[in-house]
Amino acid sequence: MFASFPSRRSRNATFAVTLALLSAPTLLAQTTRADSPGPNRLTIADYMNWQDVNNPLLSPDGRQILYTRSWIDAVNDKRESALWLMNVDGSRNRFLSKGSNPRWSPDGTRIAYLAPGEPGGSQIFVRWMDAEGATSQITRLVESPSDINWSPDGGHLSFQMQVPKRENWNLAMPPAPKGAKWTEPPRVVTSVRYRADRQGFLPDGFTHQFIVSADGGTPRQITSGDWNHTGGTWTPDGLALLFAGNRDPAWEYAWRESDIYRVDVASGAVRQLTTRRGPDSNPVPSPDGRYIAYTGYDSTDATWKDAALYVMNADGTSSRVLTADLDRSPSGITWAADNRGVYFSVQSEGASNVHYVSLTGQHRVVTKGAHMLSANDMSKTGLVVGTRSTPMHPADIVTFDVRTPDKFNTLTNINADLLAGKDLATTEEIWYTSVDGFRIQGWIVKPPDFDPAKKYPLMLEIHGGPHSMYNVGFSFARQDHAAHGFVLLYTNPRGSTGYGSAFGNAIKNAYPGKDYDDLMAGVDSVIGRGYIDTNRLYVFGCSGGGVLTSWIVGHTNRFAAASANCPVTNWFSFVGTTDGPSWYRNFEKFPWDDPSEHLRRSPLMYVGNVRTPTMLMTGVNDLRTPMAQTEEYYEALKVLKVPTAMVRFNNEWHGTSSTPSNFLRTQAFLRSWFDRWTAPPGKPGGGPISQE
Repeated sequence: MFASFPSRRSRNATFAVTLALLSAPTLLAQTTRADSPGPNRLTIADYMNWQDVNNPLLSPDGRQILYTRSWIDAVNDKRESALWLMNVDGSRNRFLSKGSNPRWSPDGTRIAYLAPGEPGGSQIFVRWMDAEGATSQITRLVESPSDINWSPDGGHLSFQMQVPKRENWNLAMPPAPKGAKWTEPPRVVTSVRYRADRQGFLPDGFTHQFIVSADGGTPRQITSGDWNHTGGTWTPDGLALLFAGNRDPAWEYAWRESDIYRVDVASGAVRQLTTRRGPDSNPVPSPDGRYIAYTGYDSTDATWKDAALYVMNADGTSSRVLTADLDRSPSGITWAADNRGVYFSVQSEGASNVHYVSLTGQHRVVTKGAHMLSANDMSKTGLVVGTRSTPMHPADIVTFDVRTPDKFNTLTNINADLLAGKDLATTEEIWYTSVDGFRIQGWIVKPPDFDPAKKYPLMLEIHGGPHSMYNVGFSFARQDHAAHGFVLLYTNPRGSTGYGSAFGNAIKNAYPGKDYDDLMAGVDSVIGRGYIDTNRLYVFGCSGGGVLTSWIVGHTNRFAAASANCPVTNWFSFVGTTDGPSWYRNFEKFPWDDPSEHLRRSPLMYVGNVRTPTMLMTGVNDLRTPMAQTEEYYEALKVLKVPTAMVRFNNEWHGTSSTPSNFLRTQAFLRSWFDRWTAPPGKPGGGPISQE
């Protein structure tokens, strides 16, 4: 499935944007513009001063926390990151080094991390954690390394890296004349998946496991062959690496198939540990080396299936499921120090919390709350370090003890200066009933100084995926819109994750469809509260949210304006042009055998019903929902004389907000477009299009 890329955080000076649009017969909203932010509200200019923290790690002695802190270089329009260090109580919080992806050595004397180096790109560095702080670049690679991990004895580091493979073409080409400037040779493509969003054309080659001395030297390749081997984790004895992959000869044509393997570091001998059909991944050995925990599920044609947590003996025998009754996907597996069970994170109903399951299958919820809580690392005594975010508080680093999990110690407050004196929007959780009796969860974001006696414009925000989950974490984008006087509604319609496999799979061969009904029921629920101006209803979303936005305007005229961002509008042309073949699997038949389902589910087929002014915003480099999908819909709207604008974002892949200045533009274009339109064409507050 394609995933949405929600708005990212950034920082810059004030920002203005103008958008020239063709005039239209519908009313311009000259007198209905949303309120401008007051002096005590968050502004879009604040965004360029925003910072983030992530990936906190405890030192082996439990006395210090190493973490990554990121900010925005407003001059060069990019995000930067650095390593910071503090005591476990939050004191002595200080900058350590530029870089990312840090890892403590087993004895705590060194850290390894990634940073730009010679001859270029990311390289592995090791820094001593003594007073001298000597730092060495220990790799000089042509390809970029990733997923670095220390060996148990601290003598080596493992990493994974792309190994190029060149296919030989015996071309009888004459030599070029002296001084000739021939056209660059063609790109030859033979792979099933040959390009990827945010990467472009994929290099010919495969991802393999490597090790290198922690003192530097020549890396040694551990795995080989025409397969990808990802996620290398050391066994406690230091003799092997565990990884996930698919080493079947027909791996290229497999769909959601992977197994867990063990590779001997000395000999390179590979042993397959799991053999069932379906995806098995994320292997984590127990501290004593006797067991391996991992996630997976049996092969299915469901478009969504929640994974379960499994455990097996270190040799691959006696595999058994530990969370059969959970029906949520575990992540962030961490073994208890006594080897008797596993801690893990679960996203459910818009929140994220920590769970525990014993080797005998006794499951319990460790933390509770409406927050996004991560458990990044745990000491032998049960102290957990992670990040925590709520609708009113951005992510900061916290610690808690698994024995008293309701007591959080917040160690950072990195945006305190920015938020000081700011009146923030509030968020209300709602549940409502949609068609077929489905219970849907959503959230209403209300402007600062909200007055239920007033009427507010409403933005319906739709997530992508479509298998993903909106949550209760802090959102600068929503706070910014609310500061301008908008009420926002965001929901998790059927197809969303976090509500079980059946809920996620409810859109199989029916997307978009009943999820549209879920969204409209949510809008009705908010309108029923009495504070929404039904002449100022707006809808937007990116990726899967763009799909549903373009579907909505073809099925109802109730919205005053819409913005379908990075959408799919024509499934028939999309499935063969997106960055991978997996979308063929989301239809009952191939389009050349029977195109009816592809066309029936395509928003383009209903564009003749559209009366809603509809803007489209897409990145020019988008390979997930290619620009042609936007262009098809735009041309149709223009032919039909529906007010529209196509905004083509430079320096963007899928989504429109990865570049800091483009986040500002995304926010500003949305409000500029919505502020132009009031009262939906035709009957104000109109409902579904009758012929549909």
